[in-house]
Amino acid sequence: MRAGKILIPIIIFISALAFFSIFIVKEVNQAIVLQFGDPKRIISKPGINFKIPFIQNVVFLDKRILNLDTPPEEVIASDQKRLIVDAFARFQIIDPLKFYISVGNERVARSRLATIINSRLRNVLGQQELQTLLSKDRTKQMSLIQELVNTEAQNFGIKIVDVRIKRADLPQANSEAIYRRMQTEREREAKEFRARGAEMAVTITSTADKEVTVILADAQKSSEIMKGEGDGQRNKIFADAFGRDPEFFAFYRAMQAYETALIGGDTSLILSPDSEFFKFFGKIKSKSE
Repeated sequence: MRAGKILIPIIIFISALAFFSIFIVKEVNQAIVLQFGDPKRIISKPGINFKIPFIQNVVFLDKRILNLDTPPEEVIASDQKRLIVDAFARFQIIDPLKFYISVGNERVARSRLATIINSRLRNVLGQQELQTLLSKDRTKQMSLIQELVNTEAQNFGIKIVDVRIKRADLPQANSEAIYRRMQTEREREAKEFRARGAEMAVTITSTADKEVTVILADAQKSSEIMKGEGDGQRNKIFADAFGRDPEFFAFYRAMQAYETALIGGDTSLILSPDSEFFKFFGKIKSKSE
């Protein structure tokens, strides 16, 4: 029983010693073993490792390629045009000891890198015109920025894998001014189109009116000609008929005059009995007697 009581504390001590002595380095990490803050070992291979408990501690660093989103930065191009540039970078810790000594941890490293990237963005892009920054030539400028940033990042044990512009926008005031200018231009074009349409409408209407007038005049002319020809033929027929039977023709014309004069029931004529107008009535009476 007494031996068992002694064995239990020994087992607990050994277990605690093993717990504080063993550490595991994962495949995505690299480790720095520190003794009272001083680096003693760098471990880059995954596996189980040992350290002196309570004297040494381990700092783990990511060895994967990491992303860094920089805050949007206003860049003034060489032609004094302003542009809001939102860039991002990809970096990797290649020298964990230099990284730990220079920046200490990933948070500080990100802050330092963001400052460097924005500074190089202003320096390089500020020497180009706005049109160049918005064209395909921007790729060359980004390669130059990556090279410059990488030169400084090496002091931190960091390698810059890539630097890209995620978005490049005009400032809000410039965007609104461009929008207003585009709106004014569209309104001007719309007025020009309306004016041209109105001019074409007037031309088409006047041409149509002219054609209508010409057609009506031609139709009126043809009508008058046909009417004249008809009257001529009628008069000729009347003349031929009068020449053949003058007495019948006189009778026919008298009947037409009677019809015209006596139309309606309220017509009254006061004529002498021997009026030429009633000569055929007299003949009818004498024949009836």
